[in-house]
Amino acid sequence: MIEKDLTDIEDCLGEFEEDDLDSAEMIEGEFKSVKKRLANFEMKTFFNGKYDQSDVILEIHSGAGGDDAQDWAEMLLRMYLRFCEKRNWKTKILNKTEGGEAGIKNVILEISGEMAYGNLKSEKGVHRLVRQSPFNADALRQTSFASVEIWPVLDKNSEIEINSSDLRIDTFRSSGAGGQSVNTTDSAVRITYLPTNTVVTCQDERSQLKNKEAAMKVLKARLYEYFEQQQKAKEQEIKGEYKSAEWGNQIRSYVFHPYKLVKDHRTNFEVSDVEGVMNGDLDEFVESYLRGFSRGNSL
Repeated sequence: MIEKDLTDIEDCLGEFEEDDLDSAEMIEGEFKSVKKRLANFEMKTFFNGKYDQSDVILEIHSGAGGDDAQDWAEMLLRMYLRFCEKRNWKTKILNKTEGGEAGIKNVILEISGEMAYGNLKSEKGVHRLVRQSPFNADALRQTSFASVEIWPVLDKNSEIEINSSDLRIDTFRSSGAGGQSVNTTDSAVRITYLPTNTVVTCQDERSQLKNKEAAMKVLKARLYEYFEQQQKAKEQEIKGEYKSAEWGNQIRSYVFHPYKLVKDHRTNFEVSDVEGVMNGDLDEFVESYLRGFSRGNSL
């Protein structure tokens, strides 16, 4: 279809007369339309990973830095919610722990949308903020960190099998604000996978059953990545190139002061429109990551 449209444009150009402004505007409009469709088609070719079309579990943890770091974690949550809103994706908070004076300590978000994991896998890593602290009377410059985890939502037929004997399930009263019945019944659920001591807590639903289902979904996603990393580590160890998996340096810096800049350190892509990025304008960062890193990658 795109090839045919390009041929039609070429034919129009062959018949084009310089003083025919209407035809010129029509050809320019058609060319822009084809260019946009071609770019969208090219982007879709980058989503070749095993779970690129899956929904997403996104988790944000505030780093060291007290109120500033917790405020930064909440700012990132808002950024991703706006990004999803612009794409008409569905979002659902599965668990959120409020900060002491401001922000959040951590949050688990489920995101459903077309190629959600393929678009958001680039966000995994440590995000760094530099700004004048609103929590400091002298407005000193403060550097804060938050980590973002991204996992694909696995379907019921996935290869991950969890034995009930490997689980410890605790229920308790929710500590967050969520309605009268949330705080007066033992609806919150904490699931511990004993072999790896992986712990997942969900408490934002009023139903204990729904919280358990949500916690199992998150646990399954985490364990899939854990086992994948273990397998990769074994393969590298056999090859004699094994390096332990650990958090590296920040993947992206957001500078609010003394200048405005958002820079991805993996691709060197940067923009000065900090406000736009914080309002969910992440498409160019996603595209630059996919162009540089996505081909041939799986999870």
